[in-house]
Amino acid sequence: MVEWSVAALRAVDAVSQIVVALPAGFAAPPGCVGVVGGSHRSASVRAALAAASPDEDVVLVHDGARPLLRAELAQAVLAALDGVDCAIAAAPVTDTIKEADEAGIVVRTLDRSRLWAVQTPQVFRRDALERALALGEETVAAATDEAWLVERAGGRVRVVPAPAENLKVTTPRDLRLAEQLLAARVD
Repeated sequence: MVEWSVAALRAVDAVSQIVVALPAGFAAPPGCVGVVGGSHRSASVRAALAAASPDEDVVLVHDGARPLLRAELAQAVLAALDGVDCAIAAAPVTDTIKEADEAGIVVRTLDRSRLWAVQTPQVFRRDALERALALGEETVAAATDEAWLVERAGGRVRVVPAPAENLKVTTPRDLRLAEQLLAARVD
């Protein structure tokens, strides 16, 4: 799956270096810099950022669990960075979302017209990402995405509509669907 994402990133003109965070003992795809990932997502991003060229002012973070990335989406997110600290791929929420208390009692129904399901790629101004990753370790470890950390550090984040096909592979069913979608691209 990592190689599928790397192939899409290689097709983006603005991407000059690809750093891949992997478990210990795994090798990065050819032409990529490999680093050992951390104990949580943001620790892996921190390790990859440390290995990236310090000359790059813009950093793109992509989750290898989203193997259906298209270069066009990465380019759109990069283009949306103008005037903000971070731009993120996201899909408008289509389900009704309810907030419930600890007992499972609905507290309120959220207005889905303003809700977005966050994805990757996420693009950052390097200094904003560095500030965000320097927040307290408890906060950084709790992050489910680095855009949330940028928000916590006072940064501005813009959403960029992403296609439904930019799915996250978390179950065997997701993997089968991703393989079918990739096969359809080749046909």
